[in-house]
Amino acid sequence: MSLTALLEVKFKPEALDEAKAVFKRVLNETRAFDGCESVEVLVDAADPTRWVILERWASVEQDAKYREFRAGEGAITDLGPLLAGAPGLTSYHTDDSI
Repeated sequence: MSLTALLEVKFKPEALDEAKAVFKRVLNETRAFDGCESVEVLVDAADPTRWVILERWASVEQDAKYREFRAGEGAITDLGPLLAGAPGLTSYHTDDSI
């Protein structure tokens, strides 16, 4: 079963340029990770410091392996100081019965 993940982040306004550089590097790694089908960055039209990262994964298991990677050796240690608050992650799967 495929999975769609939405990562919501809000950056400090003064950190936006650095956040773009960090995310460019991070999302290149994400896009190359086994099972990643696509990644899009959606920037709030009214607030450029608020982003939603839309990730599509081939399976729940591959998404779980990616989250495990990011919690361990792939941790993004330079992101924390750029954030204006805690990020939010929500995962969805397709319900073919609807």
